[in-house]
Amino acid sequence: MIYVRLRELTPGALLCFFIGLVAAFLGKQYGAPQMLFALLLGMGLGFLDKSPTYRQGIEFSSRNILRIGVALLGLRITFDDIANFSFDILGWIAGGILLSLIIGVFLAKLFRSSRAFGIISGGSVGICGASAALAISSVLPNNRENENATIVTVVTVTTLSTIAMILYPLVADQLGFDDFQSGLFLGGTIHDVAQVVGAGYGMNTNTGDTATIVKLFRVALLVPVVLIIALTITGRSDTPTGNVSFPYFLVAFCFFVAVNSLGAIPQTLIQTTNVISSTFLVTAIAALGVKTSLQDIARYGIRSVALIIVETTLLAAWVIAGIHWII
Repeated sequence: MIYVRLRELTPGALLCFFIGLVAAFLGKQYGAPQMLFALLLGMGLGFLDKSPTYRQGIEFSSRNILRIGVALLGLRITFDDIANFSFDILGWIAGGILLSLIIGVFLAKLFRSSRAFGIISGGSVGICGASAALAISSVLPNNRENENATIVTVVTVTTLSTIAMILYPLVADQLGFDDFQSGLFLGGTIHDVAQVVGAGYGMNTNTGDTATIVKLFRVALLVPVVLIIALTITGRSDTPTGNVSFPYFLVAFCFFVAVNSLGAIPQTLIQTTNVISSTFLVTAIAALGVKTSLQDIARYGIRSVALIIVETTLLAAWVIAGIHWII
């Protein structure tokens, strides 16, 4: 039975893994986001999703491999990372996540997007970009509508993160922020972890350290946010629950954070698992790309992109206001 299942999953999973490897190579060669390459390459091979040989492995990669990758993100965080920040600062950063989600949900209809798109985009902007979009989508009903919403969100936030990595350090300079304030601004606003690291350490080491810790605090809040979303959706009477399951991968995420906080894991092993986590997430993105057609996502149009831009702009304004009022 196990052999048969492996035989069904292997072709599609290997396809997505190979796409991820190529995307990682291209990202390193051209200094561009590898997840964006994975999406585009996957979409170029979208015809394979109709093949019985690959379909089950692609589906497995877009759901199960994704959840393992998100769970392993817990090994990037320790409780000590955030212990040196005041409750005022952490509360304001957490408020930015709530703001992004509220904006996404309540403005989705105005921008002619689905409620699911508002949840996915708001969580993605508020927490950690593409990784958050994937984690949130994994607890939503598994349908084409939500997959397309995830793809649009990932493409948009990845692009905006790259732009922010270049522009936000200039904004911090113009606003007269010191190293600590600049780190708060970059870590509290930029979507993806890699771009936060690039922007922060591109300014100086102190700014980079602060930006990274703030960003990891946002990543840690992925757990309660996704859990609340999952429980809310499961509890709604008008939502078919057959495609929604309890996010056990979040329990694993919390476990890894706790174990890492105890210092029980060697640094070399943590570095290895970080690579594995990134590989799994890119593989999952590639799978979503293969499952998506341009015709399906074209109808989201500029309005959905505009919604994410609004969410991004208001989050930046929120963090800037907090820096002026709290510090």
